[in-house]
Amino acid sequence: MNHRRKGRKLNRNASHRLALFRNLSRSLITHETIRTTTPKAKELRPFIEKLITLAKNAALLTDQAAAEVDAKAKHNLNAQALHLRRQAMAKLGPTHGTGIYAKDGTPETDRQKDTVLKKLFNEIGPRFKTRPGGYTRVLKLQTRRLGDAGEQAIIEFMKDGEPGVQLGAPAPTPQAPALA
Repeated sequence: MNHRRKGRKLNRNASHRLALFRNLSRSLITHETIRTTTPKAKELRPFIEKLITLAKNAALLTDQAAAEVDAKAKHNLNAQALHLRRQAMAKLGPTHGTGIYAKDGTPETDRQKDTVLKKLFNEIGPRFKTRPGGYTRVLKLQTRRLGDAGEQAIIEFMKDGEPGVQLGAPAPTPQAPALA
């Protein structure tokens, strides 16, 4: 039985799986959309959404600190935001300082000093400040991968102001016909 064992192994040991998710999440933060296999995309989703939640909470704390008048309270809020940034650094691993590159592989000139962590906390986190969750989407592709015919998917961030799945009112239950 496989009770209380969440997640796919993806034919990797634990350290290889963690390295895979770190690399995929760095690529997703850099390019904001990546193509990978469907199982990898589905397993990457909770990993990256936890990072985005850390960045979102840090953005909210920074906004509160900017509005705060008391110096001690401002310091505490900034310290909490710093703690969230350090948690994200630990989750992204030792290469959290990886530079951001354009899609053609050349470093972006105006943002050459930016890193994946800075983009996560300065752009992506504030983008989702009002969103309660569901920061990414997985779109399955019809085409199969050459070589092993693996199912492919695109994982990408939701756009600004794009609504999530809305649950409508439940459909009314049909009445049973009356028996005479």
